[in-house]
Amino acid sequence: MKRWLWVALLATLPGCALTVSSQRALLPIDSFVPLASDSRVWVEPGYEAYGERVAAALPEAIARVEAAHYLPFAHTPRVHVCGTDDCFKRYVRTPRLTAAVVPDHRLILSPRLGGREQHRLPALLTHELAHLHLGQRIGHYHSTLPVWFHEGWASLTAEGGGADHATDAQVFEAIRAGRRVNLAARDTPDKRHRANASGLSMSEFYRQSMLLIGWLKAQDEAGFRELVLAVQDNTDFEIAFWNVYGRAPVDRLAGFFDSILSEPVLNDNGPIQAVPETLNTPRP
Repeated sequence: MKRWLWVALLATLPGCALTVSSQRALLPIDSFVPLASDSRVWVEPGYEAYGERVAAALPEAIARVEAAHYLPFAHTPRVHVCGTDDCFKRYVRTPRLTAAVVPDHRLILSPRLGGREQHRLPALLTHELAHLHLGQRIGHYHSTLPVWFHEGWASLTAEGGGADHATDAQVFEAIRAGRRVNLAARDTPDKRHRANASGLSMSEFYRQSMLLIGWLKAQDEAGFRELVLAVQDNTDFEIAFWNVYGRAPVDRLAGFFDSILSEPVLNDNGPIQAVPETLNTPRP
């Protein structure tokens, strides 16, 4: 009884990552050992070679995340490397994922990134580290930050990592068909608006979110920096957005959608799109 009272108390603390639905956060991490060459990387025994590849990619990934977030990690990140499916499924219950940050800030990599998908390792490591960085400051998937911003920012930080199963051309086609990220929806602790809330596949949702945030940053990086620093200081996203831009996200980001509707598709999965120079107007 006392144990569950303690868990309930922890869940009420600011920035605590435990949630009611996060029983896997209570599982002990007992199937990993620290890599001899880098104590930030913990591996399933027998898969040290995979861990070495993770360790080699880690410094650049950390540097990218800290630059994109304009802040260092609050705590030294730790990466857990699963060499088997059984290991990964024990800690990550959502199917079909290749990597994940589970609610108590455990970054888990699946065996796929050590095998047939190892070409995706640097980008997906960066994507998940971006989630971990933010989670260290405001908690795991904080409901005041919409899913589209959370995932789009991580994908932008990873230069497309996590959004690489859709192309820019697919995003533009979806927008022209009226399937857009729902920027007006407000998440709550018990309801998060994911891809299906916008009529998009998960891949389309991630990439469209990434392009939206890339556009916002390209318009005014100083304003974007002010926004994300406020978010990382636990300011409600809507309040922080209004403080910086003087309008709601749906109004500020209408220019992104207008730019897509008025311009031809220039490439298929090329660089992150910004609007034409004539539309690069400063924020109010």
